[in-house]
Amino acid sequence: MSPTQVVVTVIVVLVLAALAAVAVAVNRRRALRQRFGPEYDRVVAERDSRGAAERELRERERRHAELTLTPLSPESRARYAAAWEDLQVRFVDSPAETVRDADELVTRLIADRGYPTGDFGEQLAQLSVEHARTLTHYRDAHEIRLRTERGEAGTEELRQALVHYRTLFADLLGADPVGHQPPQPRHPDHEHDVTSR
Repeated sequence: MSPTQVVVTVIVVLVLAALAAVAVAVNRRRALRQRFGPEYDRVVAERDSRGAAERELRERERRHAELTLTPLSPESRARYAAAWEDLQVRFVDSPAETVRDADELVTRLIADRGYPTGDFGEQLAQLSVEHARTLTHYRDAHEIRLRTERGEAGTEELRQALVHYRTLFADLLGADPVGHQPPQPRHPDHEHDVTSR
């Protein structure tokens, strides 16, 4: 081979290697986006760089792989669904207490499935690997519950918190816990309108 052919061959090999590296990176990014959904965008926005965000997400996958996750038995699933239905019925009379109980029920379900329940941030990180599409609901519900403890959440916000909790609950349960929407709170004005007819 002439020196020119050697140089051309080396350049071709380097270009092919670079293209292969880019293809691998693109495929890894696509896989992370598919797995984490909106959580991917959230982590990218919070980190200094896309590379740092993707390293974090891969680290979440690694830690998640170390968990021993347990599927629910049909009996356990039925008990959880019944407990959720009971919560929805109680919401009408005691919305703040029901939201607190919903948080406790979701936390119990998370623990029974094998996820950590200590630190909320770690809990979110572990859940994000398989339940990323419902994490926004969980964050929103958690925030409303915290506002409820400070006496800052109204009844409509409490109802929305219950809807948010239900979304993650159904995702963890593997099915919608009940076949209807959470009950609407009773408003004295509406009751008056009904009785005056």
